[in-house]
Amino acid sequence: MTEPLDLLPDGVVVADADGCVTAINAVAAGMLDVAPPDAVGRKLDDVLALTDHEARAWTDANTPYDGLPTVKAVPEQAWLLPDGTEVLVTARLHRDRPIGPVTAVAVSLRSGRGRARLDRERSDLVATLAHELRSPLTGVKGFVNALLNRWDKLNDEQKKLMLTTASADAERLSRLIAELLDVARIDTGRLQLHRRPTDLVLKATRVHDSITHATSTPLELHVDDDVPSVDADPDKVMQVLTNVVENAVRHGDGTVRIHVGPWAEDPSFAAVTVTDEGDGIPVELRKRVFTKFWTAGKRGGSGLGLYIVNGLVKAHGGVVTVDDRPGGGARVVTAWPVVAEVAR
Repeated sequence: MTEPLDLLPDGVVVADADGCVTAINAVAAGMLDVAPPDAVGRKLDDVLALTDHEARAWTDANTPYDGLPTVKAVPEQAWLLPDGTEVLVTARLHRDRPIGPVTAVAVSLRSGRGRARLDRERSDLVATLAHELRSPLTGVKGFVNALLNRWDKLNDEQKKLMLTTASADAERLSRLIAELLDVARIDTGRLQLHRRPTDLVLKATRVHDSITHATSTPLELHVDDDVPSVDADPDKVMQVLTNVVENAVRHGDGTVRIHVGPWAEDPSFAAVTVTDEGDGIPVELRKRVFTKFWTAGKRGGSGLGLYIVNGLVKAHGGVVTVDDRPGGGARVVTAWPVVAEVAR
């Protein structure tokens, strides 16, 4: 029969008032490279073979039995196992009375890989932020300085061009900041949606018209008859469609086509399908396109667009798929739930 402590996902070591180990689960035994039967009865400082970067032992640094009588716990700290692997360690100090001696120590060990991954993601986010913000900030600063220093020497057309370019760079900055805020909200589950019946055709038309004026890439819009309204946040729908179409324009090739109609997989959804005539996305990479910082090709980008698309659509209860366009190229489908009254 499995011991109760072995059911826990983290490693656990328990010692009594004399500092002798009374219990250890399989996870902790594996981390500390000891056999559970051999560990029980030994001193905690012998079994808990943890050191810091200065070669201090956990028990020497934290003195669980000799510290202040008011201390009830040891906060989470990073320590090294005998093989050099980092683990996160915390402990609970049990006492029979409020300021009495320690009667038991329960130590928890958790792999540090999750924390290391989060740290890497934060570092990647900072690096991405610095890289993506530098270019538009440089542009805004340069044009503003030129206008301030040479205002009397510039004609109206030159001034208008500089102000227009600075405005476009400022708009890009605003969008990048909005993307970063959305990433934080998606990651923490704090994304707020203001859902109401939304005309998917109208939103797709506005995205098509807006991007058509900003690119030389041919864009075509095809709309089925009687496309039902979807239950969605209109602003988020615009954001998703803009990201998907801009991604096709930036990384695809040939004509980009936008199709709006019922979703073939489920009539209770309406779908927007965006295709291009580029090289497409290899099958082995399709699971990665919706992860943070994924980019392909030489045209760069923040790598956050499709991650946000996936998070926003799924927050609506919708579906996002990526596959090949018949004849070559990529096809991205975003499916949105139809308003309940229409769906019935």
